[in-house]
Amino acid sequence: MMLHAPSLAALPGIRHAFFTREGGVSDGLYASLNAGFGSGDDPARVAENRARMAAAVGVVPENLLSAIQIHSADVIVAEAPWTPAERPKLDAIVTRRPGLAVCASTADCGPVLFADPEARVVGAAHAGWRGALAGVTDATIAAMERLGAARERIVAAIGPMIRQPNYEVGPEVQAQFVAQDPGYARFFAPSSRDGHALFDLAGYVAARLAAAGIGRVEDVGVCTYAEEARFYSFRRATHRAEPDYGRHVNAIALMP
Repeated sequence: MMLHAPSLAALPGIRHAFFTREGGVSDGLYASLNAGFGSGDDPARVAENRARMAAAVGVVPENLLSAIQIHSADVIVAEAPWTPAERPKLDAIVTRRPGLAVCASTADCGPVLFADPEARVVGAAHAGWRGALAGVTDATIAAMERLGAARERIVAAIGPMIRQPNYEVGPEVQAQFVAQDPGYARFFAPSSRDGHALFDLAGYVAARLAAAGIGRVEDVGVCTYAEEARFYSFRRATHRAEPDYGRHVNAIALMP
């Protein structure tokens, strides 16, 4: 039902999970632990799936907080729960409130969970290529610092996401990265299609975290596209011309 990053699991007073697609009640394209409010799945099944995930990280269902993600670098500080209809439009959530689980929703993009156990501040970021390039991880770190965290104490874990062998991008994507820093060319490998490249999004995110001075960065090293039995994948669904796909939750919470 879920994966854990050993670096986060070792921290006292913090619970986290990178949830897989296993252990839920949805069926068909959404089998089985679909958490997507924006999917075409039965809302009652989504609610039950999210309740199971909330229980797994030790919070009540209404405290499993996710956003409407827009591939930005925008961050919010969660002080209290919000309803599904009140979800903010942004891509990272941080909190210092025990009992709130902050989440990133993914189906190939990169989830990053953050924790400073001394300051008792946690965060979750959704890092697709656009948000990653815009600096969503840097913005998350800065928001955590405003709550008392210190970047040298922060532990960051990169969760399941599409990996370089399966992530072909067009020349316009590579051009945007290289325009920001020519050194970013190292994250692109030749593809079988002319002008296209295979992008190492996880490697790029890890490099941004290291450059930001994060104390410890872990990558669970799992590919959502390659492991159909365990993960949803937007790109896999697109390649198969499927009408929709499930969404994962990646959550972290402070215990009271």
